[in-house]
Amino acid sequence: MDGKGVVLVTGGSGYIGSWCVIGLLQQGYVVRTTIRNLAREAEARARIVKAADPGNRLSFHAADLMDDAGWDAAAEGCDYVLHVASPLGVAEPKDPNELITPAREGAKRAIRAAIKAGAKRVVMTSSVAATSLSDHAGDWTCDETTWTDPNQRGVSAYAQSKTLAERAAWELIAAEGGKTTLAVVNPALVIGPVLGGDYSESIQVVERLVSGRIPGLPRLGFNIVDVRDVADLHIRAMTVPAAAGQRFIAAGHWAWMRDLAELLRAKLEPSVAKKIPTRNVPDFVVRLIGLVDRDLGSVTPSLGRKHDHSSAKAQDKLAWKPRSTEETVLDCARSLIAQGLV
Repeated sequence: MDGKGVVLVTGGSGYIGSWCVIGLLQQGYVVRTTIRNLAREAEARARIVKAADPGNRLSFHAADLMDDAGWDAAAEGCDYVLHVASPLGVAEPKDPNELITPAREGAKRAIRAAIKAGAKRVVMTSSVAATSLSDHAGDWTCDETTWTDPNQRGVSAYAQSKTLAERAAWELIAAEGGKTTLAVVNPALVIGPVLGGDYSESIQVVERLVSGRIPGLPRLGFNIVDVRDVADLHIRAMTVPAAAGQRFIAAGHWAWMRDLAELLRAKLEPSVAKKIPTRNVPDFVVRLIGLVDRDLGSVTPSLGRKHDHSSAKAQDKLAWKPRSTEETVLDCARSLIAQGLV
């Protein structure tokens, strides 16, 4: 070890978690990471090795968001903890607590273990879903001063889980943190290169376009951020003294689905480009389908609305610079194609 320190990354088999592990290894840290089942270690390690040589600086530890076992042992002796593990949910569950409970209780377990271990800082992965105004409102731009109201009409279970878990984290640090500080990263729609077939549900935005699995283009848009930049922001928030006690939105430029489709059609091989839809889907059609499709129904309030998130704070305070939308989207698509995933 070269003195960089030891970092625990929770959820090291996940999309953001894997790239956080990679970024830390590339910078010379010793990394521990948690996964729910150690039977998945070989698979998770193989993905990481594609982008970084861990040598003897990477170890895996079993820990589950809903179980006390393993957390203290994983965090013992760590200088920092990146708490990335959290349930993902594009599909809207019938009971919001399916997402809320593991997100909130898992955050408490990870942070308490970090405090007990005397870690200098915890960096928690939240989401812009916790920094947003109502989907039913007109166009807006939010920053870190905005908190999602989990009780407002139409808030998804995922947004509730992210908001309530982050609130619980701040409350726990205030009550019990001692010398352990907290910073939070709130990513927008995370895409970028994939390391294997077990990738984040957010990648479906690109995967469905490239594979032609959607028949047309709804008037939906997103702030996009590269997974490699999300990992970079976690590491900056971990090490910069002034990041303590702060939230940081990780978001690049806003793009409509049509923008993404046009970019992919222009830059990819003709055999792939011809699959990408070209026609618009009228809003009323999307809403009609949303009446029977819970997942689609959850996003219909955002049709035609620009709900933007500003990352000015991260860029100003932490010298963070997101990649271009073109680089992020094309690297994502090309990695899916190269690995035969579309």
